Amino acid sequence: MPRSAEKWGLNGPVVIGHSLGGMIGVELAARHPSLPRALVLVDPGPIDPLPETVKLFGSFAVQLEGPCGEDVRRLYVQDMGTRDEDLARWIVDLMCAAPLPTAAAVIRGVVAWNGVGALGLCVAPTLLLRATFGANPDAIRLRAIKPDLQVGITVGAGHFHQLEVPDQVNPMIERFLASVL
Repeated sequence: MPRSAEKWGLNGPVVIGHSLGGMIGVELAARHPSLPRALVLVDPGPIDPLPETVKLFGSFAVQLEGPCGEDVRRLYVQDMGTRDEDLARWIVDLMCAAPLPTAAAVIRGVVAWNGVGALGLCVAPTLLLRATFGANPDAIRLRAIKPDLQVGITVGAGHFHQLEVPDQVNPMIERFLASVL
């Protein structure tokens, strides 16, 4: 176990990450395979992106760095499928609070990251939660990389389904953990 985990008294934590946090969870598990007891990836960013996804994110980073970057970012976040208007406004304000150059650098990092290699090194039991199946066919490709990957799909929510339909998300996480811990 890494010394920092010992320092904080961590003993086999369950790592749960949403969006970029899901990607970070995969990278953590790849670099420190004995650290997490399990991973829960809540609608993570692209782990095995198709070429068109790489192109889309690359273009998005360029747009973020352009003169209309703030407008582009707000439209991108608004289009993440959150159905509750108050929640959507709160999410947009929160996500747009980060400095724009930081947001652009994060998107560039998403494009450059070797998610396939990282996921291939993960030994911890892993649950992938997606808001829809058809819009995210990567679940099938990810199972080819990690055959023991479990997948859960929520209904009636967008990218922030843990906030929109926690009555679906939380029981899936609880069932997964009960089955693997």
